[in-house]
Amino acid sequence: MHESALLPLADREQIDRLRLIRSEHVGCVTFHRLLQRYGSASAALQALPDLARRGGHRGRVRVCGRDQAEAEIAATIACGAHLIVFGDVDYPHSLPASRIPATIAVIGNPDLLVRPSIGVVGSRNASLAALGFAREIARDLGAAGYVVISGLARGIDAQAHCGALASGTVAVLASGVDVCYPQGNAALYEEVTRHGAMISEAPVGTQAQARNFPAATG
Repeated sequence: MHESALLPLADREQIDRLRLIRSEHVGCVTFHRLLQRYGSASAALQALPDLARRGGHRGRVRVCGRDQAEAEIAATIACGAHLIVFGDVDYPHSLPASRIPATIAVIGNPDLLVRPSIGVVGSRNASLAALGFAREIARDLGAAGYVVISGLARGIDAQAHCGALASGTVAVLASGVDVCYPQGNAALYEEVTRHGAMISEAPVGTQAQARNFPAATG
């Protein structure tokens, strides 16, 4: 991770980084390229309309307003979550450099995000033997000091969380961090919230949609 990511951010820059990732045509890769090029989210936001025009975009590019960003922060806090923006001192430094999320909403214990971790995922329609094995291996990994990360899906994912509840487990959601998907895992969602953490890149209230799953698992 770039050295600047370890420095405290001013409140305005935190909000501007949230505004930047929520602006039209700005994804994770573009977000980091703009920060690298312009040095701050504030400068990148000012450049967005001209960049869009030069890129052939017709019409006005939608830039996320400060009031919209502040409303998202308030909604995140209201549901018991904490929003971590890239560059914050508590941003997890262990995320892969190939795809570093601009923001992460967290419900639960954020300290788990900086511990050694390993992902355990698999089929939604696994055999009973496979489900048992997933739970057992997750329990053993937790006992060895690893935080088990999975996706709260039916099958292997759910059993991985169950096996690691005692040691700490993190669920990565394609929905907003306050939205349980699938609904059949509502009880597990509550358990992971109490004994681990829920994280998501999506704004709170976002419903699970197919297009969000590649980002959540990337």
